[in-house]
Amino acid sequence: MSAPVTPIVVRDLGKTPAPGVERRARQRPPLLVPAGLLALVAVAGAVTTPLVDRHVGLLSQVIVAVVVVAYAAAGTTALVWRPLEKQPLVLLLGSAVGGAAAASASVIAAHSHGRVVGAGLLATARLTEPLALALLPMVAMHLLLGLPDGSCRLSRAVTAGGYVTGAAVGLLLWAQRPSLPLWPVAVELVVAVPVGLVASQRRYARSIGLERQRMQWFGWALAVGLEILLVALALRALWGWPTRPLLVVAVASLPAALAFALGSMRRLATRIDRLLAHTVSVAGLTGVVVAVYLVVVVGLGRTPTSAQRSLLVLSMVAAAVCALVYGPARDRLAQYANRMVYGEREAPDAVVRTFGSRLSRAIPMDELLMQVAESLRKTLVLSVAEVWTGSAGHLERSISVPDAPARRLVLGPEEEMVVARAGVTGNAWLEVWLPALLEGRRSSIVRVAPTTHSGRVLGLVVVVRPQGADQFTMDDDTMLTELARQVGLALHNVELDSALQESLDEVRRQAGELQASRARIVAASDAARRQIERNLHDGAQQHLVALAVNVRLARRLAESDPKASAEILDQLGDGLQEAVQELRALAHGIYPPLLVDRGIEEALTSAASRAALPTEVEAGGLERYTPEQEAAVYFCCMEALQNAGKHAGEGATATVRVWREERGLCFEVGDTGAGFDASGVKGKGAGFVNMNDRVGAIGGDVSVRSAPGQGTTVSGRIPV
Repeated sequence: MSAPVTPIVVRDLGKTPAPGVERRARQRPPLLVPAGLLALVAVAGAVTTPLVDRHVGLLSQVIVAVVVVAYAAAGTTALVWRPLEKQPLVLLLGSAVGGAAAASASVIAAHSHGRVVGAGLLATARLTEPLALALLPMVAMHLLLGLPDGSCRLSRAVTAGGYVTGAAVGLLLWAQRPSLPLWPVAVELVVAVPVGLVASQRRYARSIGLERQRMQWFGWALAVGLEILLVALALRALWGWPTRPLLVVAVASLPAALAFALGSMRRLATRIDRLLAHTVSVAGLTGVVVAVYLVVVVGLGRTPTSAQRSLLVLSMVAAAVCALVYGPARDRLAQYANRMVYGEREAPDAVVRTFGSRLSRAIPMDELLMQVAESLRKTLVLSVAEVWTGSAGHLERSISVPDAPARRLVLGPEEEMVVARAGVTGNAWLEVWLPALLEGRRSSIVRVAPTTHSGRVLGLVVVVRPQGADQFTMDDDTMLTELARQVGLALHNVELDSALQESLDEVRRQAGELQASRARIVAASDAARRQIERNLHDGAQQHLVALAVNVRLARRLAESDPKASAEILDQLGDGLQEAVQELRALAHGIYPPLLVDRGIEEALTSAASRAALPTEVEAGGLERYTPEQEAAVYFCCMEALQNAGKHAGEGATATVRVWREERGLCFEVGDTGAGFDASGVKGKGAGFVNMNDRVGAIGGDVSVRSAPGQGTTVSGRIPV
């Protein structure tokens, strides 16, 4: 039997839709057929409206047709860009209902004007017109509830109830034929539109991203529509035109159709923010102008005459233009006035307002202070503008416009405290506390503003006007106070930056020293191991090899020459004693047993007895410390004694002192030798480097004092 053959299905990958799109397509039936039928009904009704009856105003019929076609085009555009959403179908439904209402109204109007209309067509038109008019507010509510994509799951019951109510109202209106009252449709509109607006506002508050931007397009349409209604209301109050409110509402709804179309496009949907802001601003200004002029009309107590209407309309247009150009014109005029009065485009307080922005541009502090001084001199009409900087009571004139030589000013503690609390001061105060600032300009008008931070004086801002010039005003003093506060904060930040940079440099230096110290410790350890190996090889090992040779020789001579064998054995005893002494001396050089058993005093006393120079030890009354601390003191003293033995010269003596004080465990090794110039040697000699590394590893420090002919003293401190 042959194995079953598994069929292979070849799929055109280039035409396979994405999984999500295919899933949504299966869940929702195609919308093209009902959308096409609705669009056809809307366009047919729009075209039929101006052709059936020409006795009604052609302009009104054309406007209605344009509105219907606009919504049909918006629905078609939205369907192209968003084929899986329901909102395009609702738009086309609204356009179809509007087209049907317009066409039915035209047929009825044609019959009333004597044109022959079929009985069936007339009956259909009489039923369709009230039903369509009553359903239009519900379609508008449906659009609002479904913003921006037509999904209104939480409002399905409201939508269905709205359509049922609209149909019922339409049947009631049909029952009133031949009259057709429109107030029920107006009531529907007043109720349905607010319901939709409230629901859409709640959804807008929860929306984000693209959905929020698409809803903002409708907000833009709402602002434009309200502006159209306001203008129409003003024209109605002044000229008695337009006379058809429903036609005005239809025209005001045109921006909504445009918003639905543009909001469905991917590229244009996100470009609404700035347009919406400008539109709301213009609509608000229009509302203010219209409201003011309506109040004027009501205040007149009578309908304006033809001449008065023209004057009111022209004045409204002038007011609207003034409102629109007020902002740019105000900025230009302010710049021109400042240039005339101050010689600059900005007012004096602009120095304060722009200081923070200048500071954020990473401008060097000297250049920034120079810009501040130049701006002060121009805007306040000064003869001199200076900035003094410093700290700890030492101030220096760092910036001066015009340029002047640097000067120093020293403030005592009391003066600094008084200056920090003084605020902006003048000549009389300066004569008492800072007379140095008045040298050469006692007849001038001087103002000084201290730049402080946390009670510390970081500098001064000094401004001078020539004798006979205008006195400084309260606004000038307020501006100087604010400027000095900002300059003080900036100078404090500079101090913090400098301190941080110094700390960073110190950390880098310590890191470099630590790395070098680690390398020296590793090298010293390797050298110590090699030295121990050489000492063992050249010393104890050679003795032991010689002893082994003598042992074999004594064994051979034990029977033939007992006397020679005994002599060799005696020599072996002496050799063993020497080997033991050599090993003991080697062990003492590595780590003295006395230091472990008896402490620093005993170990140093024993080592001093073997030193190259006559050495006196003063280390009485010391307690025991950690092995690391005791080893550091011991080996540093040994290193210093070895250096003294090499360089002090003949006839020199040495003294070793170790004592405890509050700062820690201290030691000092001094000699009476020839000495040297320590300024160029510290930190360079191998012995000093070893001592620094050993003591620095446990947080201590070592120093060297020496001078030619005055001996050398090595001292150190170890924290305990």
